[in-house]
Formats: sequence, C-alpha cells, structure tokens
Amino acid sequence: MPSPTLYLDNAATSFPKPRSVLAAMQHYATELGASPGRGSYRQSVESGKLIDLCRRRINTLINGENPSHIIFTLNCTDALNMAIKGLAWPRKRIHLITTDLEHNSILRPFNQLVADGLATQTRVPVDPVTGLVDPDLIRKAIMPDTALIALLHVSNVTGTIQPIAEIGRIAREHDIPYLVDAAQSIGHLPLDVQAMNIDLLAAPGHKGLLGPLGTGILYLRPDIAPRLRTWREGGTGSVSELDTQPDFLPDRFEAGSHNTIGIVGLSEGVQYLLDRTLADVHSHGQSLIKTMLESLTEWGEMPGFHLYGHPTVKHHAGVFSVRIDNIEPLELAAILETQYGILTRAGLHCAPGAHRTIGSLPHGGTTRFSFGPFTTLQDVKYAADALGQICHALHDGQKV
Repeated sequence: MPSPTLYLDNAATSFPKPRSVLAAMQHYATELGASPGRGSYRQSVESGKLIDLCRRRINTLINGENPSHIIFTLNCTDALNMAIKGLAWPRKRIHLITTDLEHNSILRPFNQLVADGLATQTRVPVDPVTGLVDPDLIRKAIMPDTALIALLHVSNVTGTIQPIAEIGRIAREHDIPYLVDAAQSIGHLPLDVQAMNIDLLAAPGHKGLLGPLGTGILYLRPDIAPRLRTWREGGTGSVSELDTQPDFLPDRFEAGSHNTIGIVGLSEGVQYLLDRTLADVHSHGQSLIKTMLESLTEWGEMPGFHLYGHPTVKHHAGVFSVRIDNIEPLELAAILETQYGILTRAGLHCAPGAHRTIGSLPHGGTTRFSFGPFTTLQDVKYAADALGQICHALHDGQKV
C-alpha cells in the first residue's frame, strides 16, 4: 500500500501554502472584493493598499530600488514575454543571447522574434555534466547589436545554480540589458537584484513565493525601465482623461484590472518568507539537498540509475532529475505514486534544450523531484530510499 501522499513537485507549484495565504484571500473575497484604483470608497482604497503592500514586501525580499518598479503579471511566462518583447519590438534587427538550458518561456519568444525577422540569437552551450554555463562564453557571444542577455537562475531540470552575478557584471560592462528567469530560485535562494547586477527579474508568484497560481512579477531596474516598450495597453484607473498609456510606473505596464485576490495571497506568501527569513529557508533547502545526495550514495552502486545536475550542494537547488534505464520517466512517476505515494513530474519539463544537453531527450526526459520549505529531511530520505528500492528491484528482475 502507498504511504500518505508526499508532494515533491514544488518546481511546478508550491504546496502546501502557508495558512496565512489562504486566510488573506478569504478575507479579501468576503470582506473587500473591490477593484483597486477603480473607486474612492473604502473597499477599493483598502484593496489598493494591499496591492502596494505586496509590492513593498517583494521589493524588500529582492532588495529592489523602488517598489513601483515591481510589476504584477499573470505568471513568469507573462513577465518574460513583457521583458523580451518590450526590449525587442519593434526595432531594427537585434541580437539575443541565451543558453541551451532555458525553459520554453525564453526559447519560444526568442524563436518567434527570429522567425519574424526581428532578431538573431546565440544559444551558449552549458557543461552537460554540471549544467553550468561558462560566463566567458557569454562574453564571447556578445556582438555590436546584442540587445538582451537572458537566462535562468536555476535550471528547472537539473537544479544547477548559474553564476548570474558574474554574468550580470559582463552585461553591465557592455551596457546590455540582463534578464534573469528566477522561476526556480526566488523564495529559495538569496536574491539581491542590485548586488547581482540584474536589470530585469521575472518570477512566478506561485512557486517559491508561496502565493496562488495566476500571479507573477517583473522587476525593472530604474535605468532600464525607460527602454522597455509596453506590449499591452488599457485602463489603469489613473489619468483616465488621457487615451494613451500613463508614462509612470507601475501603471505603464499594468493595464487592466489586477488579480487582486491572487496578489493578496502572494503578499502573505512573501511575508511568510520575510518572517521566517530567507536565510533560514535557504539553509533548510541546503540540508534537503545534502540529504538527497547522501541518501542516494548510501545505496551504493545503483545499476542503470542516472542523476543529473551539479554534484555539490553549493551549486544545486532543490530540483533533482533522475532516470532509470529501461523504464520510461512516466512509468517511474506512476510507480512512485502508486507504490510510495510520492508525487513527481515526468517528461521534458518545457525545456527540450536542457534534456538534449544532458542526454535524456531520446529517453522521454526524466522524472523530477522538487522540494519546498515544508519538505522535511524524512521526506527526502524516504524519496531517495524509494528510488534505491525501485532501482535494485528492477536490476534483480523483480516486479515493481
């Protein structure tokens, strides 16, 4: 019989959420319910204050310069598109730099710009064993018309942590806007946009920030914001006498009504991190990673078993991709669920380039385990033991 359900798919969305997140959303839905900035009555004003509070909390978490430069988006994909297309469209043909490891949320907008004849691109290769990109390769890829360098902070496939601060220095030296996809790092790792030389930071609200689905943010460095075009326009509740988009932030990039109930929940997720402290969350995460690596090692030789990503705790986040020979990733995920109660994600994880790099693309990808702030050391040990048992059973010809 399987154990009680163990959720290890936090790279897709975090679960569970802090109770304060659900309480705040319920309070908004039952006591306020108004659209911020669309009325002068108390509920609308109070809703607007809650939106501003969330901005301030996120700005504190990432050490941004100004809360008004935290733009709310639908999700991380929306934020990445806003940044990429806002810098690239419509202009003379430009050059873009990214890596082979990226999520489709960067690869597809880049490819569309290329298909439209608006851009060329360079995909810098990464080490297939460690998953690390060499910053010097980024430097060598820069051309006179390079208009954007974009890459993820942490791979959603391998869990490898990239040297984003060093790459940011290179971008700053050449005055090239630098976009970081923080989908798998924000809320898990220390993030200081000023110290890390980040110009634009895209992130979901529903993963490490512990908010609900349908939320995301785009941080804009003040010097970069004027270079970014809007890619949607509409009502903002401000300067309504004008039929053109406001030129001040955040209104310039926040057309239409906010997902207020989602942002209210996101705000409490961020506050949970601030109260617990990101240092504590990060330390807990490193303990989980160390336990995973050590627990797998304790099984000794595991025939046909493949673990991807950097082998050290320092360069690894709480995302682990595995594969066992002669068993499809989806089948392994099904065994983990039915026999052990462990929920994982199998497949290509919207990152075909990453799987091509590590060699798992022909095998249908990998089975991914991903940890969150409520994952325990016992959970990780249990997951590693499940993999060990499955691997050895298959090797011994036993049914699993």
